[in-house]
Amino acid sequence: MRIRDTDIAFAQTLADAAGAAIRPYFRADHGLETKSDQSPVTLADRAGEQAMRELIEKAYPQDGIVGEEFGITEGTSGRSWVLDPIDGTRAFISGRPIFGTLIALTVEGWPLLGVIDQPILRERWLGTVGKPTLFNGKPAKTRACRELSAALLATTSPALFADDELHAFEHLDSAVRSTVLGGDCYNYACLASGYLDVVVESGLKLHDFAALVPVVEGAGGRMCDWNGDPLTVHSAGDVIAAGDPARIEDIIEALACRGH
Repeated sequence: MRIRDTDIAFAQTLADAAGAAIRPYFRADHGLETKSDQSPVTLADRAGEQAMRELIEKAYPQDGIVGEEFGITEGTSGRSWVLDPIDGTRAFISGRPIFGTLIALTVEGWPLLGVIDQPILRERWLGTVGKPTLFNGKPAKTRACRELSAALLATTSPALFADDELHAFEHLDSAVRSTVLGGDCYNYACLASGYLDVVVESGLKLHDFAALVPVVEGAGGRMCDWNGDPLTVHSAGDVIAAGDPARIEDIIEALACRGH
């Protein structure tokens, strides 16, 4: 399984197209609606995904597409483009530029290429298996964390955890130096650039986490589920990201009180 240079260039073309579709709606009339799962959606979400889908359907008609807004298009190549036009819609509608466009390419179920693009700040993290992660074209690197008690932890919101997961998260929270709330995919980007040490979340869908894996791991970090298993298209959505892979076991141990 390998990613071609043309795939990498195309992923950046997708990010450019999504950004061009999204930017006119930021801090402007964005047509906010509420979906059946009570999550917000805007015209920008739909325009961004539609722009990317049209490019994929033209350039790679044999590839599958998994999108947050328009669902799944089956492919025949064993490859799928996984799209989340605005991860962090609540930040978007609040006028805060800490959301991101997520683009992943999975091959036989494994996320091998990922983009986190912040279209307002013009910040882009590009991760490809076997290559160093790039931030705006320059290498991004996670930072060392000698012990969990020195770690800076982030999660989008404790309210998103189920009761047993919240209990486990609170145990982890008590073991680290400090915890930051909010951020969605931007937390993982900041971890890849060495500003955060740990991100823990649960209940994520494939479009929420697929792009994050190559970005974090290409920067020297590690991502896995709460059991320590690698993340694939079949993962349940409980996610750990560690800037220093040596802390993974400590994090899993701290979360192990789940349900107790």
